[in-house]
Amino acid sequence: MSEIIATSAAQSLIRDTVILGSGCSGLTAAIYAARSNLKPLVVEGHEPGGQLSITTLVENFPGWPDGIQGPELIENMKKQATRFGAELRMGHLDRIDLSQPPFRLQIGSEEVLTRTLIIASGASARWLNLPSEQALIGYGVSSCATCDGFFASGKEIAVIGGGDSAMEEALFLTRFAKKVTLVNRSEQFRASKIMLERAIAHPQIDFMTNTTVEEVLGVEEKDVKGLRLKNRQSGEESTLPISFMFLGIGHEPNAKAFRGLIDLDPDGYILTQNDVYCTLNGQVLPGVYACGDIQDRRYRQAITAAGSGCMAALEVEKYLEDHGR
Repeated sequence: MSEIIATSAAQSLIRDTVILGSGCSGLTAAIYAARSNLKPLVVEGHEPGGQLSITTLVENFPGWPDGIQGPELIENMKKQATRFGAELRMGHLDRIDLSQPPFRLQIGSEEVLTRTLIIASGASARWLNLPSEQALIGYGVSSCATCDGFFASGKEIAVIGGGDSAMEEALFLTRFAKKVTLVNRSEQFRASKIMLERAIAHPQIDFMTNTTVEEVLGVEEKDVKGLRLKNRQSGEESTLPISFMFLGIGHEPNAKAFRGLIDLDPDGYILTQNDVYCTLNGQVLPGVYACGDIQDRRYRQAITAAGSGCMAALEVEKYLEDHGR
């Protein structure tokens, strides 16, 4: 009898699901998993709340006709998830073993066992890491043209970068901005020939090459007023009067912990089958799912992240049902 009780107790210490990440995808997965009585554990990660936590006004999330502040949207999702029984815990993944279920996760000093895993650790925008830039994120500095392009309507703006991401951002922003100046630190561009040609041909886009951003002006006013630039060849400094700066230097997927354990693409994004199924050597890895920006390098929107979080949670529920839970 005591052996049966011990076995039952050990089983009760195994989580039905753990969600890595507390952005839009992870919290949506938590809401759905919690409503299915799976009592999910959400590990908040290095950037609690994801990129929405550093976004000011979100105007394109359905159901908020007047918009909502990014941190408020995240806080509402957290309240909704915990109301249904989700547990949120600060911390990040130190080590993981996916060789067999239950999967073993080292979260700080604690080892967590789980029958299923949802990876929603997102992708972090690459920044210039200037103090002035960081101070003005959400106040005229943005890494998402699709999210914030509307706020640049009728303004003169700058896009930083020289790859396809920068060209795509610049071309998209011509729908709103009066003028776009594309600032590239090199003489050469990493962008594909077709994207570069499109940008060069556009009458609203100007180019500055061999130029670095030294400072974003307007910190005291909490409003971008311009850029202090430096020519890398001559060393000469100049000021570019603009009202908005967009970063077009790409994103870094937060998937280093999974290298060699699941399939990643050459840039480090998680490869998935049937939208959310993780794979290893091209074969589905049962019980492991990914959602949001960690596996979506195309759309990167709050609503698409939420949708994939929903899908991942529903797949977890089905997997556990199929395995007698």
